Amino acid sequence: MDPHRVERIAGALREEIAEMIEYELADPRLRGVTVTAVHVEPGLRRAHVSVSGGAEAIEALEHASSYLRRELSSRLRLYRVPELHFETENPESPAARVEELLERVRKNREKKSRSPEK
Repeated sequence: MDPHRVERIAGALREEIAEMIEYELADPRLRGVTVTAVHVEPGLRRAHVSVSGGAEAIEALEHASSYLRRELSSRLRLYRVPELHFETENPESPAARVEELLERVRKNREKKSRSPEK
């Protein structure tokens, strides 16, 4: 599968899951939980969702995973919505997240500099 498509799907999943956690799930264990990253396997079978939060937040998200998948299916109109696996971010993960964001900025600058000017 095209790696750019997988990356776009991961980004869309991250945005939608974060929005659902913040505005639609009323579980008090999810208060203050944010989605830090989503990694989708190339076959779109599994998505590993990294969140900031403890074991209670992971338990609440695992409980809500069927609801999240159903909503993702209708919102993103995907033929196959990946199975969601939630994990807490590693203590070293914020630095890795900053590096990931900087890499995205660099890629966007390269794309803009390559595009022909009108």
